[in-house]
Amino acid sequence: YLAKLSSVGSISEEETCEKLKGLIQRQVQMCKRNLEVMDSVRRGAQLAIEECQYQFRNRRWNCSTLDTLPVFGKVVTQGTREAAFVYAISSAGVAFAVTRACSSGELDKCGCDRTVQGGSPQGFQWSGCSDNIAYGVAFSQSFVDIRERSKGASSNRALMNLHNNEAGRKAILNNMRVECKCHGVSGSCEFKTCWKAMPPFRKVGSVLKEKFDGATEVEQSEIGSTKVLVPKNSQFKPHTDEDLVYLDSSPDFCDHDLKNGVLGTSGRQCNKTSKAIDGCELMCCGRGFHTDEVEVVERCSCKFHWCCSVKCKPCHRVVEIHTCR
Repeated sequence: YLAKLSSVGSISEEETCEKLKGLIQRQVQMCKRNLEVMDSVRRGAQLAIEECQYQFRNRRWNCSTLDTLPVFGKVVTQGTREAAFVYAISSAGVAFAVTRACSSGELDKCGCDRTVQGGSPQGFQWSGCSDNIAYGVAFSQSFVDIRERSKGASSNRALMNLHNNEAGRKAILNNMRVECKCHGVSGSCEFKTCWKAMPPFRKVGSVLKEKFDGATEVEQSEIGSTKVLVPKNSQFKPHTDEDLVYLDSSPDFCDHDLKNGVLGTSGRQCNKTSKAIDGCELMCCGRGFHTDEVEVVERCSCKFHWCCSVKCKPCHRVVEIHTCR
């Protein structure tokens, strides 16, 4: 809900925290104690929605949002694999945006990761501004996970959410990169300084989308006095911290059902030649599709003119657009 709050300016006063719908009381208290971080939390939430909608743009469920709470409708109140992805990408979005704010000097509470210093076994020097992923992850754990921990984290759904929140953060942690700069005469690489950087958020989204496709259906079990989630099918290998887990089967998302936040696929564009989920047969759930011819204008016959411009001609082309009935 934070992501959709365009009417609220910068979250810079404690009173604003009280007005933020969708936060539980302990999150409101954290908001008041960490006012300078809250704009980053909002950016992270926006990033999560945008990435979710990009990753699922060709699926029946395309991560559409509503203007109500919860913003994804009842899709996330059920323990489906879609809910698993939303929790993971949201947790990752908060960690990513807070880390980025640390590294860019926006926050007084954190800066670059100064623990990454000195020489490396590979022969380069650790220097520059390494992303402070430890702070971003810690804040995400505190702010995002507090919802489940405040309810008592032993219910199936709380265990599922906490697991997927952590899997989202692991998608960043396990894909950190080493970036380097060369030093020496005329750009030679006599020696280089390197730092640790987060992957692009698109990479994080792609990793989690793969985890969505291979998500594990789980159920609760007890090991001693500890409640844990185990694969429902005992023949499946146990999931790792990086995998997504879910409890309930997903609806087919074919038909409009606003009560459950499902918009259906009527009117969605589909690919006539594809046999995958974006193809008209699967996307339209067997209802058939309309075909319309649309004229598009593109730039073509582009030439470079010295110096320095590129001139193109407008080319008109008729394309077929297929939309589900």
